[in-house]
Amino acid sequence: MRILAVDDDPIILELLTQFVQIVGHHDLLTAQSGREALDIVQSSGTAEFDCFLFDIQMPHMDGIELTQNIRSTKKYADTPVLMLTAMSDKRYIDAAFSAGATDYVTKPFEVSELTARLRLVEELVTSRQVSTKKIFAIQSFSNQDQNSTVPEAIELHDPVSIYDVENVIEFSAMENYVRQLARGSMFGSTTFAFTVRKVEEHHGALSPAEFSFLISDVAEMICDTLAGHQFLMSYAGSGTFICVTESGWRPNMRALMDAVNLSLARAQIYDNSGQKLFVRVSAGDAVRLMWKSESSVMEAISAAYLSAEAASAAHEKSMNDLWRVPQIA
Repeated sequence: MRILAVDDDPIILELLTQFVQIVGHHDLLTAQSGREALDIVQSSGTAEFDCFLFDIQMPHMDGIELTQNIRSTKKYADTPVLMLTAMSDKRYIDAAFSAGATDYVTKPFEVSELTARLRLVEELVTSRQVSTKKIFAIQSFSNQDQNSTVPEAIELHDPVSIYDVENVIEFSAMENYVRQLARGSMFGSTTFAFTVRKVEEHHGALSPAEFSFLISDVAEMICDTLAGHQFLMSYAGSGTFICVTESGWRPNMRALMDAVNLSLARAQIYDNSGQKLFVRVSAGDAVRLMWKSESSVMEAISAAYLSAEAASAAHEKSMNDLWRVPQIA
């Protein structure tokens, strides 16, 4: 992989350079400030990077601001960003992931740990090559005429990338985030999920671009409803959004669901032909994550996901039962 490492400490950069030489198969370029890093990235003669390693605490432009700048470019909207920092305070972890970090490694780091993280990044880069091209093809298609070639369809279970919605992160980053929580104090953490009702029908009726925009619109409505609370959210595929909240908040899921659905009703979402879409969500149970191990945290995330899907299925069943005409003997 081609990697750009940014740290204001030259000793750290030297250690990373030696580390990459030991591991091999990677091309490392270094910078000592966020501004220098942006100059390198924006240079027309610089080859594209596959991964970034950013320190959080740097003068003038810290790693969080640098990540936000990197994420604002189309080329690096999905490129993995690993934070290398001595700041293990949860506030910094939350801010890093919210800005777009993919994972977080605390200094002083072990060579074996960093090696394992980079291997995971390599796997992520490989798996994203097809999906990233697919998303950008959809975005390009939305600006072309009807005679253009339709891009490859998005599978219903695909965790579609969502851009420009605050506090929404990639699902792979969400998995890394909750693992970070499991390694430290999880006091006050809660997870819950929302599932788009009749998502299979929406997916089957809409074009890839329309479905992608629908998911982004729903994400924005959920985030607007959660405004004022500390949270991160990710789209996990199949119409389901996973949320992790902090500050000891115990959400009233019925009230949240009603608020999101009210926002969706007011938003009046349409497809490309001008047809109004009836989009609503169901909410699952809120699951506490306090003092859970890494494996049980992932089980809790899965439980929240399945709970929201079950709530959506139960709602559709109740609606069918309500409108079913009884047979008369």
